[in-house]
Amino acid sequence: MMLTESDILNARILIVDDQESNVALLAQLLSEAGYANVASTMNPREVFALHRKNHYDLILLDLQMPGMDGFQVMEGLKTNDADGYLPVLVITAQPGHKLRALQAGAKDFISKPFDLVEARTRIHNMLEVRLLYKKLENYNQILEQTVRERTAELRESEARYRSLTELASDWYWEQDENMNFTKVSGPVLEMLGIRVDPLQGDVGAAQTEGWNEAERKILQATIAARQPFLDFLFSRVNADGTQQQFRVSGEPMFTQSCRFIGYRGIGVEITTPRHNDAIARDANAA
Repeated sequence: MMLTESDILNARILIVDDQESNVALLAQLLSEAGYANVASTMNPREVFALHRKNHYDLILLDLQMPGMDGFQVMEGLKTNDADGYLPVLVITAQPGHKLRALQAGAKDFISKPFDLVEARTRIHNMLEVRLLYKKLENYNQILEQTVRERTAELRESEARYRSLTELASDWYWEQDENMNFTKVSGPVLEMLGIRVDPLQGDVGAAQTEGWNEAERKILQATIAARQPFLDFLFSRVNADGTQQQFRVSGEPMFTQSCRFIGYRGIGVEITTPRHNDAIARDANAA
């Protein structure tokens, strides 16, 4: 987050002083230092409208002015400045006003009569801080917008994924590290006989009665090895003697620190028998 000298010299500056000679002196000082965007007013009541329109990076503000002094101008600017930073460098001949001005929100001060080297240095330093502050504010806004956009994209992607899995399968499922079902979508409860706590509504473990034991052992071995599986076929015999066959695909889930936290996948009930020889070979090889 770097600033160039050109950034500083092109900053917008407003001189506010009721004395024409002071305005001329400051304007000359800034011009000789290379500042290109300098405006001025001798009417303090114009400051608010000018700042709303031009968003000055620095306001050189005289404290002692008739009708409205610099302290009143600063109070008005506090409600006028949207970014919460009051870019005011006060000009005063009263030593006792310096602390009061800083307490009122001014960021620095220049004493009258002017020390030209000191005035140039304080103006340059304050503009550098002000422009860095603005860059940081802009960066934070861009970062927040980027986070919002990425979050929206992630949610949209997840929604598309869920929609596609629901279209391509009878159910979507997730299990924790203890292989308890934590999330299901579709008629998987009825198909697999998953128990649900009637009081809490929590999804529990699947019942084991009726499942083909050989197929179940193959699948358990694959899961124990933390391996993904694709189109695994397994079957069960229901209490009434009817048979069901299912095809499931799943993958293990890990945290960023590589800790296993469960499985997720999709499944579908099928009517055409298939064999698990290939998957059995893969499980035995693992």
